Amino acid sequence: MRQRQPQPQPQRPDHHGWADEGYGAVADAFARNYADFPELGSAVTVHVAGRKVVELWGGIADERTGRPWQSDTLVPVFSCAKALVSLSAHLLAQQGRLDLDAPIATYWPEFARHGKEAITTRMVLSHRAGIPVLDASPSFAEIAAWTPVVRAIEEQSPLWEPGTTHEYHGHVFGFAIGEVIRRITGRTPGAFFRSTLAEPLGLDAHLGLPTTELPRLARLAEAEGRRPMPGPEHLLTRIVTMNGALVFPGLDEPHGWNDPDLHAIELPGAGAVASATGLSATLAAAVTGLGDAPPLLTPTTIADATRELTSGPGFLGFDMGARWSSGFLLPSPTFRPMLSPTSFGNDGAGGQFTFADPTTSLTFAYTTNRMIGHADPRANNLIAALG
Repeated sequence: MRQRQPQPQPQRPDHHGWADEGYGAVADAFARNYADFPELGSAVTVHVAGRKVVELWGGIADERTGRPWQSDTLVPVFSCAKALVSLSAHLLAQQGRLDLDAPIATYWPEFARHGKEAITTRMVLSHRAGIPVLDASPSFAEIAAWTPVVRAIEEQSPLWEPGTTHEYHGHVFGFAIGEVIRRITGRTPGAFFRSTLAEPLGLDAHLGLPTTELPRLARLAEAEGRRPMPGPEHLLTRIVTMNGALVFPGLDEPHGWNDPDLHAIELPGAGAVASATGLSATLAAAVTGLGDAPPLLTPTTIADATRELTSGPGFLGFDMGARWSSGFLLPSPTFRPMLSPTSFGNDGAGGQFTFADPTTSLTFAYTTNRMIGHADPRANNLIAALG
């Protein structure tokens, strides 16, 4: 077994973990994040060629009780869920079971209503389908039941001609792709990911958290001065709250992001729960293989999954600097810098981030429970330490 060489570790009694030789700068950056930001608890894991080279964790998992962060602490990772769903879709495409460029109605006939006949799975993956939000306002119970949201998608008309522009599809992304997965496999996306990937490979990532895992869940906290969301009628607010059925950030409100009932249901667009090691290992399983296991995706599939399809100003008219492929964020100096032009990943509200770099066979994940702001610099500082 490869020896882990001693490296400079975070100089705090509540920081733990290790870094292989050559990765000590990541440990230093991890410690600096606690000095430079109101960090509460966090973790970072790096794999190279499917083997862990960095695993660091520290701070507090629950500010109310002082419970410390552990190596296997779970945290809501919000839209990093899109990595799990997109990986599942590309795996089905590689197996010949899903044609990403065929109309969704090929697999889900009831979808072909109200101008959606030509919408493809790839259009949803790249946020170009024209259905970023629903006209319907399903309740929390209806969201948890899955089928009412599927019926609302069937009755939805596109906000623009599909394929002509883009806007972040938030939660609809997960339900639309998830229903395609269900129609093909007979399993909801969370069940498919769990039975096909997570359980066989030991991936600590979840779409629908079992109650047995709740003791490992970190409690989210907000940093002071976070920019408030626009009003409830604004399209962006409607996208991230499903027309008010969910709250954001609303951590401690009913069905807020510290509510175990929320984490128990499948929210495959923005409701994953994972550890940092679980996220990094998920992308490692896809790109390089874990340990001696072969990679899940072929180079051809990865190349198809990471072609840029979306960038620039969208339907709302502003440009945040994000670049999208079929389900994944691509490197952007103004939004999410990564290691090389071939990198791809996903981020989540409050600072969560994961990416893979096929050029260097490296995968990375950072998780935190102090929500500072979209694309804040904490993960970027750790990535810079890898360069």
